[in-house]
Amino acid sequence: MAKTKITYHCRSCGGISHKWSGQCADCGEWNTLEEGVAPSSGGKNTDRFQGYAGQSTVTSIEDVSLDVEPRRSTGLSELDRALGGGIVPGSVTLIGGDPGIGKSTLLLQCMAAISAEYPSLYVTGEESLQQVTLRARRLGLPAKNLRLLTETCVETITAHAKADAPQIMVIDSIQTVYTDAMQSAPGSVAQVRESAAHLVRFAKQSNIAMFVVGHVTKEGALAGPRVLEHMVDTVLYFEGDTNSRYRVIRAIKNRFGAVNELGVFVMEETGLKGVKNPSALFLSRHDEPVAGSVIMVTREGSRPLLVEAQALVTGSHSSYPRRVTLGLEQNRLNMLLAVLQRHAGVTLHDQDVFINIVGGVRISETAADLPALLAAVSSYKDVTLDSKLAVFGEVGLSGEVRPVSNGQERLQEAAKHGITRAIVPHANKPRAKIDGLEIIAVKRLVDALETL
Repeated sequence: MAKTKITYHCRSCGGISHKWSGQCADCGEWNTLEEGVAPSSGGKNTDRFQGYAGQSTVTSIEDVSLDVEPRRSTGLSELDRALGGGIVPGSVTLIGGDPGIGKSTLLLQCMAAISAEYPSLYVTGEESLQQVTLRARRLGLPAKNLRLLTETCVETITAHAKADAPQIMVIDSIQTVYTDAMQSAPGSVAQVRESAAHLVRFAKQSNIAMFVVGHVTKEGALAGPRVLEHMVDTVLYFEGDTNSRYRVIRAIKNRFGAVNELGVFVMEETGLKGVKNPSALFLSRHDEPVAGSVIMVTREGSRPLLVEAQALVTGSHSSYPRRVTLGLEQNRLNMLLAVLQRHAGVTLHDQDVFINIVGGVRISETAADLPALLAAVSSYKDVTLDSKLAVFGEVGLSGEVRPVSNGQERLQEAAKHGITRAIVPHANKPRAKIDGLEIIAVKRLVDALETL
């Protein structure tokens, strides 16, 4: 077998060097050379990418077969939701999250449930076989049909997989495996990129559904090159505090379903259990109404959720008042406070403003604008709001309340949880009356404040 040739590519200009140096000879940039595999002679990659994207033939779109294999359930309804309905054969899913948040536990539960029906292989490079077996017994999982492999070499893993012929595989984790084609240490940028490409290629050619665990950086992003997320079909992120019982798994990329789908879990002694009614988790029922608390109706993927937004506005003792958000974007809060001052006459330039979304859920849509401002004004004026009131709506720079998508579904979800009043954008006012729900449609921010 011919020895693999190693070259070094510059991240800035793409220049190629046959040995590493601190400075690129072409563009002069420092520390930009990365290890890579040189293409085979003749300019053809005869084996590396053969069959990677199917047969290399030109086909008319009229002749493409649309017979799709049915999805396979993971045994966890919330994970199926995040995946878009289940596991697709031949797909590669990347799961990232903080250490100890439950990635390995979730995948072990999933593989234990699937192994009763489909051949499954759990490959671990971080733990021994005894550790995985002890966790399965501690969780009480029926994993007698699950097969385990402890290995870190990609070539050895694929050789075992070809002999064992599983239909579903787990690689835990991508930072621990390596390929013999590279000389760098496992976990390096070059090793992660090349190992991931090898595994994705093997999964596509063998029609094996594969889960790959990825580490995250201190900022919460997946460690390794950004190209790692482009290689795979689905990217799932575990969110939540490791000290809390609740976990949220979010799909930020999915070639087989909708993105931003949300799966909610609760950590118990027997592992992660799906939550069918997550709105009940994110609402803190107070014994009596409190100032600075507003119930908002957000939408994650295809599911509306009721979430409580809390605000605390207090006098600042600093020349630079603080603006702190948990679950919302801080820059957007600064913009909304400027709109509140300009178009509603409420000045908070000498106040510290703290916004928190109960339950640790992260809200990225603009429907949280109006609830956040109403919660801030409620705390500033020390005025309590109705505990049966729900709010949603986007606030524009000119003070108008703009509509958001799926307003009818949001209102129906609110009515189902006992909400009796709702402040919504005028364009989201439903044509038909919703039983038990009084709807107040507003066009501008000042109208919403006057209503309260």
